[in-house]
Amino acid sequence: MKKLRLDILLSDTSPAHSLTRTRASSLIMEGKVSVNGNICTKPGTLVAPESSISIKETNPYVSRGGLKLKGALTDFNLGVKGKRVIDIGASTGGFTDCLLKEGADFIYCIDVGYGQLHYSIRNNDKIKNLENINIKYLPFEEIGEKLDLAVCDVSFISLKKVFPHIPKFLKDGGLILSLIKPQFEAENKNILKKGIVKDENIHKSIIDAIIEFSKTLNLMTIGVKKSCIKGKKGNTEFFILLSKDSETKDLKK
Repeated sequence: MKKLRLDILLSDTSPAHSLTRTRASSLIMEGKVSVNGNICTKPGTLVAPESSISIKETNPYVSRGGLKLKGALTDFNLGVKGKRVIDIGASTGGFTDCLLKEGADFIYCIDVGYGQLHYSIRNNDKIKNLENINIKYLPFEEIGEKLDLAVCDVSFISLKKVFPHIPKFLKDGGLILSLIKPQFEAENKNILKKGIVKDENIHKSIIDAIIEFSKTLNLMTIGVKKSCIKGKKGNTEFFILLSKDSETKDLKK
């Protein structure tokens, strides 16, 4: 059988194709990938598909979300040290954990679920954990201040139903860094089995639609980057960075 590049083979054979080729290459160069028991540090090494490949990867965050956000912060060259943040869709707390490690001053964790935030961070004095509440129904008084940054990772809902409720919590010029999950934005006809959206043209149309919708809220797009890690089922995901224009109309209801 024809040999393949190690980075390609690692990406293609990872569970649900969860590793991008870029992430696979990074792991290889960091010496975290072994082929038949031997560490290999060259992504272009040709390897037989039947080879035994193992990864020694330790996640420094409480969930994969932390790795995603760290990648986005790096891609956008965005620092959060000293920033006050709202984490929408906090769940286990991967984004929050990353923000804490990057020096954020304080984080409001918002989630519709209950009891999900990881025990290692839920009692941190830099966190206010607001559980069992939808951002759509969160009154400004619960936060009581204008923040520097909102991060967002939500599922089973379109960002178009979430974004209108974020600006009231941000300062003028405040930022939104949100994960775009195509499977929750695409029309049903464009979603394959297991909730996968593969067509890059659909990805582009989804991103363009979110950018245009954001303009109606006076949220200006700074940039869009592909997430360094795919979703659990193998979906390519994206991060969008937006800025709140000074004339943004805060939605009060």
